Amino acid sequence: MAADEREQQSPGGAEAGDAPRAAGDPGADPSVDPAEVARFAALAERWWDRHGAFRALHALNPVRIAYVRDALIADQRRDAGTDGAAGLKPLAGLRVLDVGCGGGLMAEPLCRLGAEVVAIDAAEPNVQAARLHAEEQGLAIDYRHATAEALAADGERFDAVLALEIVEHVADLDAFAAACASLVNPGGSLVVATLNRTVAAYALAIVAAERILGWLPAGSHDWSRFVRPAEMVRLLRRHGLAVADMQGMVYNPLAGGWTTSPNLAVNYIVHARKPDA
Repeated sequence: MAADEREQQSPGGAEAGDAPRAAGDPGADPSVDPAEVARFAALAERWWDRHGAFRALHALNPVRIAYVRDALIADQRRDAGTDGAAGLKPLAGLRVLDVGCGGGLMAEPLCRLGAEVVAIDAAEPNVQAARLHAEEQGLAIDYRHATAEALAADGERFDAVLALEIVEHVADLDAFAAACASLVNPGGSLVVATLNRTVAAYALAIVAAERILGWLPAGSHDWSRFVRPAEMVRLLRRHGLAVADMQGMVYNPLAGGWTTSPNLAVNYIVHARKPDA
């Protein structure tokens, strides 16, 4: 994988190291940034508008779903399609947590793939919107207004935990990673998707996507909170997880869609495992 070799110099010549973090509300769980929660809460009713504020996530979602599905199938040594039931519900029997679920863009596909899904978000309007949409689709998803820290403190455990496009919005990355890691069963998986702290990510994810193309609401991202791949590897190792795979996710303007790639310069997704007990 050689994540260290793929790092790029940051604007202004910043050295590689742990990304700077903003302090969160001391009255809340350490990872919760009230400003970020409020930002996404204000957009809660727009999650399922494919042409609205979250159209970039809708476009990215097929790649994320396929990656998570294949990672969990491989992790559990399952067969994706030798019999009808396994082909239609390859994640049946797995208990999966979606942290920072938003409106349920990942939770609903996971449920359709057979997983028992618990989905949490620190913004209560997001949970309400997600719950309503799932009910309209006839999907049984356990949506909760909660944080990873709260579930960890309650002793919850899951076969897989997803933290997709959320780590760049948390106030205390180490506390967040510790909570997510503790929620994974021995032998289970943690899948993280985020943005690399590079010039390319600043240019594409902030300047182009937010300011020029309008794919994302202005102010959606703070470049200083992006996490380099080598930092992510060290973070996960520190909390007892081994990285099994890391892929970039790149947009192909000619095809009009996203695909996985060895290029980690902007978006990337990581599959990490917790050792068996």
